[in-house]
Amino acid sequence: MKLSLKLMIAVTLCALDLSVGWAQRQYPGSPGLPEDVVWMREIYRTLDLTKDTNGALYYPVEPQGNKMNLFATVFRLLAQKKIPAYEYQLDGTERFQKDAEVTFRDVLDRFQIYYELKKVANRRDSVLSISNSDIPSADVLSYFVKEVWYFDQRTSTYGSVITAICPVLHRSEEFSSEKVKLPMFWVNYKDLVPYLTQTKVSVSNYNNAANSTWDDFFTARLYKGDIYKTTNLQNRTLSQYCPTDSAMVKEQKRIEKELVDFEKTLYGRDLIEETDSVSTTSGIKTAKTNSKKRGRENAVTTKSKSSSSSKSKSSAGKSQSVSKREAAAPKASVRRQRR
Repeated sequence: MKLSLKLMIAVTLCALDLSVGWAQRQYPGSPGLPEDVVWMREIYRTLDLTKDTNGALYYPVEPQGNKMNLFATVFRLLAQKKIPAYEYQLDGTERFQKDAEVTFRDVLDRFQIYYELKKVANRRDSVLSISNSDIPSADVLSYFVKEVWYFDQRTSTYGSVITAICPVLHRSEEFSSEKVKLPMFWVNYKDLVPYLTQTKVSVSNYNNAANSTWDDFFTARLYKGDIYKTTNLQNRTLSQYCPTDSAMVKEQKRIEKELVDFEKTLYGRDLIEETDSVSTTSGIKTAKTNSKKRGRENAVTTKSKSSSSSKSKSSAGKSQSVSKREAAAPKASVRRQRR
């Protein structure tokens, strides 16, 4: 009996491994972080799901058949033991090691998620049963994500990948209307990729066709999030050294600018700017030459106009002098004609 049970467990695990491997081959996702990189910057962001840009991660709030939001998907994968979850450390960092794993039962008890224990035939232990209405998808209003920006010298590529994701539960405490943020657990994004590539979602308000996946959403960086921490030697968050909100916004913009400036220095943007300046100066020169040409043409036209006007004036003067002479001399002739 024990041998058959062990055999059944081994066959089940083998089938799960085969299904995950088939999903990875059938639906290839983001390539992940290269091994040997010469430069790397770790950025932690918070994604607000109440914004339209991140709405694809939140709706539908309650599972509707095969359609469910990101947290419901992660919740079910964790319940079926298809992915591991790791404890959220006090300093906000992630640690993907065996001793940091948390069980699904621990998550339910810690965050007071209602469940029932049901007996199943031919099994000694009980099975956790959770209805869709008890899954706290509506209360997960934000996520923490870890971005890793890198430069791979072998392929000369600069980009970013997501390595970790953490759902954040928003709940109001007793006798208080303000909601408290409760980070639940970290999930290795690499473990989620085979399942995120199989789910089609709509990512636009103008096109409601489900033609993208969650992995496409993250890989193309269609989300929008604010930086709340970077990996630093003192392991401090932005709120720990930014005394005001305006100072935090200024620091976030500074970090974003650093990422953009680093990319500019990689691919010789200075040379491009120099060529742009040369083209602009040459454009100015051509404009000057064109203006000179137009000036000369205008001068020629003005000269021609002045000469024509002088000619017309001289001809008019001549005609006037002739008419005067004719007016002064014809008396004798007229007299001759009258005689």
